[in-house]
Amino acid sequence: MKKICVYCGSRTPNNPVYGELAVELGQAVAERNWTIVYGGGRVGMMGKLADAALENDGEVIGVIPTALKRREVAHPDLTKMHETQDMHTRKALMESHSDAFVILPGGFGTLDEFFEILTWRQLGFHDKPIIMVNKEGYFDGLIQFSQQALSEDFIRPSSLQLFRETRSVNEVMELLDNLLSND
Repeated sequence: MKKICVYCGSRTPNNPVYGELAVELGQAVAERNWTIVYGGGRVGMMGKLADAALENDGEVIGVIPTALKRREVAHPDLTKMHETQDMHTRKALMESHSDAFVILPGGFGTLDEFFEILTWRQLGFHDKPIIMVNKEGYFDGLIQFSQQALSEDFIRPSSLQLFRETRSVNEVMELLDNLLSND
């Protein structure tokens, strides 16, 4: 069974399109009988993602640090929950339990997770697919930054091939179907 790690916001955004995106991804992963690995929250987009997968008989694995669990943000109904001592351990455990990574809109935490998993791939620590869902241009500034870093020679052209940019869940699932079919 394929395990898809999803990084996304723990808040509910102003634009309902992003929450709908989380629901759509949760449903699509569950429909393929794949597992979602995520941060373990019951709130915001994280909660919407997990609930959508669970409502469609999907398997959802949460990974949450003790400090966040104590704040009562842990999802109570997951297939499995791993509790870690800190964020570093959380991110390493999520990586080790996943076959691919999907980045949905989110805040600083989402960007932290994206950049860490991207850097690990750049350094050769893993070779798993990373797919960013740039719905409604949410990540356009990040794409522009990547182009600027390339033009200033801070990154190589090959670095831009370490992740894929998509605009919809359909594109994500098509990519995952192709990229993971060889495993």
